[in-house]
Amino acid sequence: MTADDDNGRREQRRTQRQDLSRGQLLDAAERVFGEKGFHDASLREIAELAEFSVGSVYSFFDGKDDLFRQMFVRRGAEFMLGMHAVLEAEGTATEKLHMLIDFQIGFFRRLRPFGRLLLRYGNASLLSDPNELDAVIASNVAESMELQSALFAAGQTTGEFCAGDATVLAHLFSGLMAAYQSVDPSIMSDSTETGESLSLPELHQLVARAFSV
Repeated sequence: MTADDDNGRREQRRTQRQDLSRGQLLDAAERVFGEKGFHDASLREIAELAEFSVGSVYSFFDGKDDLFRQMFVRRGAEFMLGMHAVLEAEGTATEKLHMLIDFQIGFFRRLRPFGRLLLRYGNASLLSDPNELDAVIASNVAESMELQSALFAAGQTTGEFCAGDATVLAHLFSGLMAAYQSVDPSIMSDSTETGESLSLPELHQLVARAFSV
């Protein structure tokens, strides 16, 4: 092994450790922000949960605002990758629409603290410099709307979906998803008792009645 190879491996291990540490802090931040909200959460609580010192947090993030923003950057990227995977899979437009329902609801149920944060603070108006986070969220929203609009347009071409502007239908679909998530006990409640007023199969039926021919 050459000296360059050895240096390259050390650098790779250092990068991996940094990524792991950064991920631990982001996970802890999601839990604390999700439970207490932005204003009541502190960097000390987040650092202690992740088993870091407060000072070490600044090795990865500029401060509380940056940590909050980076949560949205990370999860937004994951969400968009998932959307692309669903929409690029085999299947009819109708099948993909219902796959999209399962993906979106499942994503936020799996990441319950983040789901709460997105529903509560999606406009980022509480940050000292909201424009940065607004831009991150707006970019993901715009891309997801484009993908969903294309799906509705494809379904209209094949006679699966009702007539109407595909972009409007995409916005209506997203509105239904957000409304369901906002009252979904599996996202908004810490209780193991789901107590769904509208089950996921019933949501599928509602979407089918709303958009199918």
